[in-house]
Amino acid sequence: MMKKKAILLGATGLTGSHLLKLLIEDSDYEKIKVFTRKKLTTAHSKIEEHVVDLLKLSDYANEFTGDVVFCCIGTTKAKTPNKALYRAIDYGIPVEAAKLAKQNSIPHFIVISALGANPNSKVLYSQLKGEMERDVLAQQIEHTYLLQPSLIVGNRKEKRMGEDLSKLFMKLFGFLIPARYKMIQGKTIAQAMLQLTSKPNKQKMIPSDKIKEIAKQYE
Repeated sequence: MMKKKAILLGATGLTGSHLLKLLIEDSDYEKIKVFTRKKLTTAHSKIEEHVVDLLKLSDYANEFTGDVVFCCIGTTKAKTPNKALYRAIDYGIPVEAAKLAKQNSIPHFIVISALGANPNSKVLYSQLKGEMERDVLAQQIEHTYLLQPSLIVGNRKEKRMGEDLSKLFMKLFGFLIPARYKMIQGKTIAQAMLQLTSKPNKQKMIPSDKIKEIAKQYE
């Protein structure tokens, strides 16, 4: 069987770092092309690192080749208060990556969106995720998956007060919360993303509870 080449965006984030580790361990993958704005702390013979300006991803079209694109890019209003930059990251990078994937005939494109994504939402975060989903799907890549997790938790490098309060709330009242709104681990999302490359799913938009189901198949 032919070994696969993966493209990974967002390798330094919570979910992306888990996915990078899984790809390194997966014998089906011979190369992991990591496009990142800052140098990785992880080194491995499989990793082909490209330290680039992610807001100008189209400048690297010739290097953007492989079998699957994993997009784990995302920011927060606290980290990126500038609305134009916020849009350029949360919407612009995934959509540009999808266009490059289509241009370079990459058959798999898997991106992290969010539960409640809606281009008509009055909430900026949900609106941008909805617009991103719409324009990624418009590329008509054969195997496109939009993962829509609820609150993503795990051991982050930075503290997020809002996330800590939400975790406390869910811990106390989790029994009242429907399955799709429960917290989800970054590692669980990474496992589901990798699983989707080997076992296609009929749904293109995959909510949080379904992500967990797919991840269990990986285990």
